[in-house]
This record gives sequence, structure tokens and C-alpha cells, in this order.
Amino acid sequence: MSRKSPARRLRPGPERDRVAAELKAKYEAGATIRALADQTGRSYGGVHRLLADAGVTFRSRGGDMYGEPAS
Repeated sequence: MSRKSPARRLRPGPERDRVAAELKAKYEAGATIRALADQTGRSYGGVHRLLADAGVTFRSRGGDMYGEPAS
């Protein structure tokens, strides 16, 4: 069973813009889309769409693949 609450579709307007701006600030501060989805109770796709609508430049996936190996 999913931990997500029932769908909370945000209609275009000031509330959606406010939520998108808050998510954008957290994402640009380093939060992951998945973490934002868990924190807000929204789906990954819903958070991704809000971030895209807010004009976010998405980070590449997977982190640094060629960096120092974990010890």
C-alpha cells in the first residue's frame, strides 16, 4: 500500500506558483526530487513537473561516476 495521500492536483494560480517556488529553492539547495516528493507527499512526477514549470535546470542523474571510490 502506498504512503502517498490522495492526489492533490494544484490548479494554475498563485498557490501552485508558491509551491513550485518553494520546491525550486529546496532543489537548488541540493535536495533530490525523490526527497522533495517524500517531504510533500506528492509523486515524483508531480514534483518534477512543478520544478520544470518553475524553470529549474535539472542536475544529471547518478552523481559523480568517476570520482574517488568510497572507502
